[in-house]
Amino acid sequence: MTDVKQRVLRAVDDLAGEVVDFTAELVRLPTVNPPGEAYEECARVIGGRLERGGFAVEYVAAEGRPEHTARHPRLNVMGRRAGRGAGPVVHLNGHFDVVPAGGGWTVDPFGGEVRDGRIWGRGTGDMKAGLAAAIHAAEALRRAGAETAGALEVSGTVDEESGGFAGVAFLARTGRIARGRTDYVIIPEPLGADRICIGHRGVWWFEVELKGRIAHGSMPFLGVSAIEHMAALLEAARVELQPALAMRRTAMPVVPEGAGRATLNVNAVVGGQPADGSQTPCVADRCRAVFDRRFLLEEGLEAARAEVLALLETVAARIPGFRYEVKDLMVVHPVRTPEGSPLVTALGRAITEVRGKDATLVASPGTYDQKHVARIAGVEHCVAYGPGVLELAHQPDEWCSVQDLIDSTKVLALAALDLTAAR
Repeated sequence: MTDVKQRVLRAVDDLAGEVVDFTAELVRLPTVNPPGEAYEECARVIGGRLERGGFAVEYVAAEGRPEHTARHPRLNVMGRRAGRGAGPVVHLNGHFDVVPAGGGWTVDPFGGEVRDGRIWGRGTGDMKAGLAAAIHAAEALRRAGAETAGALEVSGTVDEESGGFAGVAFLARTGRIARGRTDYVIIPEPLGADRICIGHRGVWWFEVELKGRIAHGSMPFLGVSAIEHMAALLEAARVELQPALAMRRTAMPVVPEGAGRATLNVNAVVGGQPADGSQTPCVADRCRAVFDRRFLLEEGLEAARAEVLALLETVAARIPGFRYEVKDLMVVHPVRTPEGSPLVTALGRAITEVRGKDATLVASPGTYDQKHVARIAGVEHCVAYGPGVLELAHQPDEWCSVQDLIDSTKVLALAALDLTAAR
């Protein structure tokens, strides 16, 4: 290992307490999405840390986005530190929004408690530890005097948990992350300190609305129950479609094992009178269901859509008066980092140097902001790499290992040093 790399690793060790403290500080900011609490405060904390590390900092409000309001402003922060000459630009991006805490916690979800070698709280893994690692990887390079030819960028962005359209997508649409300007993007999502995530499956969220005919509840035979029709559709999906999906497996290394298959989940069903409202004796003439279809790179959206429409037509042929409408809610196409990417090579080499083992290539069960980097910004060389246990994301008693946090900071620093070297 070169002398400069040794200096960088020692700098991370010296920074270890700061990395942990900064992670805990971020966790104590309840940046809950929805609705988007404490975003501006968190962006300013991140921006202040970047400025102290020699970054030129820009705050980017998602002007024009419907989510961006006076009460809940969507404020992103981006820092840039130039190299000593022309060279590749490495961009480290992390989202700072977190899902609601939910129930079942045995610790304060926004306490940022450090205990038993772990940092506890909502968003420790997903992904405030990763964001802290990115910021302090850059700081370690500065303190080690490790000059780079290329520029280093760090951004903290909003709304990844709800699609990222006011966050990374906004930075991409406004040219702040873009092909020709940005060479490599690393997103420190909690995939594990030994694993490099090279992409994700696709997702099609869609709504099916069934239309019946209202009638008096004492004479239901005079109406058409949309709820009964929805029950038939859900049963057909369970018996006829889901088993077929379970037989399909992608060649991408999706983790955990069960997520490597095509899936269909029913997110919500709403129909008839409000369950907690005043009772009305009526046959339900409307029923809506929201579906989450995760499709494989090998399937594609159009095939997934055609399969659902075919199922609807099959049910309609069985049930007189079965009427439906389908509406897209969100579409995300699968992405995969190119084979032989220098980004994967650099991270793999750094993992071996820091962790003493070969990196494992994986793909994510859910989508993350690589979708926007690849499809809007046009930057193909993008991966997720960061500390945390994937299965703990969105769970009660979420935590991140301090050791993995420090090791991931070292890996990010060495990879950034490698990638921004003169070519």
